[in-house]
Amino acid sequence: MTAAAVLLLAACGGPSAPGSGPGSGGGGGGDDGGLTPVTVGVIPIVDVAPIYLGVQEGFFEDQGLDVTLELAQGGAAVVPAVVAGEYQFGFSNVTSLLVASSQGLPLTAVAPGNSTTGVPGEDFSAVVVPEDSDVQDAADLAGRTVAVNTLNNIGDTTIRKVVGDAGGDPAAVEFVEMGFPDMPAAVAGGQVDAAWIVEPHLTRALQDGARVVASNFAETDPDLLIAAYFTSDQQIAADPGTVEAFTAAMEESLTYAQEHPDETRAVLDTYTEIDPAVKEAMVMPRFPPALEASSFQVLADLGLEQGLFDEAVDVDQLLP
Repeated sequence: MTAAAVLLLAACGGPSAPGSGPGSGGGGGGDDGGLTPVTVGVIPIVDVAPIYLGVQEGFFEDQGLDVTLELAQGGAAVVPAVVAGEYQFGFSNVTSLLVASSQGLPLTAVAPGNSTTGVPGEDFSAVVVPEDSDVQDAADLAGRTVAVNTLNNIGDTTIRKVVGDAGGDPAAVEFVEMGFPDMPAAVAGGQVDAAWIVEPHLTRALQDGARVVASNFAETDPDLLIAAYFTSDQQIAADPGTVEAFTAAMEESLTYAQEHPDETRAVLDTYTEIDPAVKEAMVMPRFPPALEASSFQVLADLGLEQGLFDEAVDVDQLLP
């Protein structure tokens, strides 16, 4: 996103006015005792199940917030909307937040989104190949075409990492951009040699005969944080009480989601259309309750090594 685009979006709206949030009324609601409206930009994927569950369970109301969840096509649409103040909070993968921060966008992560399970072969993300492929491990991906949903982001950077760790040439992997829903058929039909797929599409691919050759998230770091909820620095300055309330509600939602896996799967039906058999079989992410700087640093270091950033990103700029 260009600086001009950010300025244009900023002209269309701003953060909540000072004094409008839960913290400014002194008691977790608006000055009239009601709930403070908050809009959160999310993506219709498995990863955001905890926030839907938290709204359903009343955790945000308990913090004085009336949350509206706005579905966006992708994280690329959420970041500028948060900067412009159209959303008070948003959801994005960590690499995208690092890219935004490196471009000078005033963003701060406030709560985790989801993380890898940390178990290779049993993660919600994997690189798969056709069953009869001669690709046997990550090293064999060198010289092959691998589909990712977005180039120069968390998918290809972590794949290059595991290819190198396995003894292959990361620079020899040819990445092509493709939507996750199209990947199972592309792998089965030989359009690509391999694909990086996340749930529920990963389970669809496996049910169609694909097999896993690398768990790029789990093998990069068993505690890797994949995504986070964030806000703008303007929102924090204007209404710190709302930010604190949202963070507290998210911590409760994430903990509840991790401890109640059946309810977490069930809430997927409220905002996605996943085949029941796939939903039952798929691997869910882990939902840690607190942000850890180490995951941001791992992805920042990978991005710098692979030329995603011109200079080192100060991860402290992104953390509360």
